[in-house]
Amino acid sequence: MTKIYKDGVLMDMTPQEEAEHTQLLANAAAHKATEDAAKTAADANTVSGKQKLKDLGLTDDEIKALTGN
Repeated sequence: MTKIYKDGVLMDMTPQEEAEHTQLLANAAAHKATEDAAKTAADANTVSGKQKLKDLGLTDDEIKALTGN
């Protein structure tokens, strides 16, 4: 059983509390996975966009001036 402090006393979680705790951990993991996927996609789009600008003939300095990166 998972332990929890209630009013300064270490106690076992009730089955309901443990189920809620497990669900919250699962929700947090799913949210983190979604955030990580969005960050990865944004990074890939940045790299792709910069490459397309280079293919059009822009220099790194020109791309930096346009994008700030």
